[in-house]
Amino acid sequence: MRKLALLLLVLFPCLFKTTNVQAEVLQTPATEPAGSVNGRWVLSADFYGTPLDLVLRLQRDGEKLAGDLDGSKLEGTAQGNAIHFCVAQYRAGKVEGSGTIQGAAMTGTVIYTESSSPEHPTTLPFTAKLVQQRSGPPQRHEFVPTTFYRQFSAGYSPVLTVSAGDTIHTTTVDAGGKDEKGATRSMGGNPETGPFYVESALPGDTLVVHIVRLRLNRDWAISDDSIVDRGMDSDLAVKMKDSGKDVRWHLDIQRGVATPEKPSEHLARYSVPVKPMLGCVAVATRGAAPGTGDSGYYGGNMDFNEIIEGATVYLPVSVPGALLYVGDGHAVEGDGELTGNALETSMDVEFTVDVISGKSVPEPRVESATHIMAMGLNGSIDDAFREATSNMAQWLTDDYKLTPSEVAQVLGTSAEYKVSEVADRNAGVVLKIRKELLQPLK
Repeated sequence: MRKLALLLLVLFPCLFKTTNVQAEVLQTPATEPAGSVNGRWVLSADFYGTPLDLVLRLQRDGEKLAGDLDGSKLEGTAQGNAIHFCVAQYRAGKVEGSGTIQGAAMTGTVIYTESSSPEHPTTLPFTAKLVQQRSGPPQRHEFVPTTFYRQFSAGYSPVLTVSAGDTIHTTTVDAGGKDEKGATRSMGGNPETGPFYVESALPGDTLVVHIVRLRLNRDWAISDDSIVDRGMDSDLAVKMKDSGKDVRWHLDIQRGVATPEKPSEHLARYSVPVKPMLGCVAVATRGAAPGTGDSGYYGGNMDFNEIIEGATVYLPVSVPGALLYVGDGHAVEGDGELTGNALETSMDVEFTVDVISGKSVPEPRVESATHIMAMGLNGSIDDAFREATSNMAQWLTDDYKLTPSEVAQVLGTSAEYKVSEVADRNAGVVLKIRKELLQPLK
């Protein structure tokens, strides 16, 4: 068992984490006909019942073949519709592959030889599909969901296939599974709309989700009157011992305010402006699928109250097509989602997807009109704080070419930290920097 696990990790690391390859998009030479070998392929194989997807990049020049397999350099030959390639240094061994191309499809075999045991090579048949680029203008899709999922899984069939640049208009149910009419459509626990397959998104890429429109589509929401354990000391916990009841709120959509439907004496005149947001934006993970109450590098139940209309979310792609999920709409949420529930409601949602090829982000990132925001999601606020700082430091290094010393000087003078989530298994901390401060660095 240990040897099998080691082989999986060595041979197919994308099973366990997203690769981070800084790759250029391969261009088809003028001498090659369109639709030939050149481009990015999704190579799919079955490792004794475990599905594998790898990114194969190929460029043909006459009978010579170049490219990479999950970022490891390959060389080979091409004759007619047949190719042969070799990856001399692939993790702890080498890979040889042969395939036959028919249009945008390929079939073949790869052989992996581990350096420590060359007498026992592993042979896997594969199929591959050429990643097609958009051939027309961006499209707008209307999608009416009928099923809602409670895992961010790569195992569910896509509900809709779209291209980079396309816009999707759809709806979500609330965290308890109720729709805009109050009808129960799913079990509770943040049931999600999706997954949406984005054609050119591959492992090692970044999925970009532009939130175009968020609108309340009913006039009520549910929250509660307790405070999560992370938010209380022992004295406050004693005072809150009788709390834990549902609170129903009226949403005045015309005025844009929320008020308790049956307010207590001192809240009779209390109201709060609504600020619709998505608690969940996620891509599917490779391997065991997290539940929709969880969060991590894939996004998920981030409950960050700045994922609002006009915001852009960046997520690392782990599986072909990314498989995007959205849900858990909130009419308004204070920082941290302190009561364990925000004002949970259904939502009318519109978003546009894009893809940054060959570049992956380590943790979710968010951009607004005024700020760039790096998220940290971990079991403690301290660890989330560290992850947010590291995430932003990497952002400044990659996009602004800052040295470690320069990163420290910028963060030390411009960092704004925000506790985004304390209600779930992972706490969330966000590091924000105003764009106007970074503009001269461009």
